[in-house]
Amino acid sequence: MKTPYKNIYNVLKLNRFIVLAVVIFSFLASTFSVWMAFTTHKSALNNAFAINTDGSIIPLKLVTQKENFRVEALAHLELFHTYFYNIDASNYERNLEKALWLGNSSIDNLYRQKKADGVYNRLLQYSLVQKVLSIDSRVIENNDSYSFTTTTIFEINRGSIIDTYELVSTGKLIMVDRNFPNNPHGLLITDYFENTLKKLNNEN
Repeated sequence: MKTPYKNIYNVLKLNRFIVLAVVIFSFLASTFSVWMAFTTHKSALNNAFAINTDGSIIPLKLVTQKENFRVEALAHLELFHTYFYNIDASNYERNLEKALWLGNSSIDNLYRQKKADGVYNRLLQYSLVQKVLSIDSRVIENNDSYSFTTTTIFEINRGSIIDTYELVSTGKLIMVDRNFPNNPHGLLITDYFENTLKKLNNEN
């Protein structure tokens, strides 16, 4: 006897196929979602984002950021040592004020010590010219902290006598907010110390 209904077994088989297909599709979709989330997270760990002048987002690799940090650190150290040691009677106050923006209290304490020792008074009294000849800095990273060693060669012109000195100084660098134009690199020198000062020659 014919029936208008399909065979119950065919219906169940079709339902089972549909359910199985849905389960497999859901599993694949979930797996793909987890993989995408993992990939995005991993990519985010290696990227940072900056806003361009036109408002667009620029991805920056962390490796590139570290390279940029090293470049800015060397520029910051060169700027500081130039301001602090390249001085004469006409510019020392202006240069030292700029140098103090680039470091913490360790710089200020050294400045006050030099002032108490009469370094700047002698600069004025004898019209001395202290000129930086070269600045060579080495930045070392250790567990996301940065230290440096800088060798500064400078000469002191006393008119008829020019003495050349080699100063080796050390310290640490920390990141702070940029402050244009006082601290354009957004770095601060801490624990600054003048390790050795050596006279290289004495030219008449």
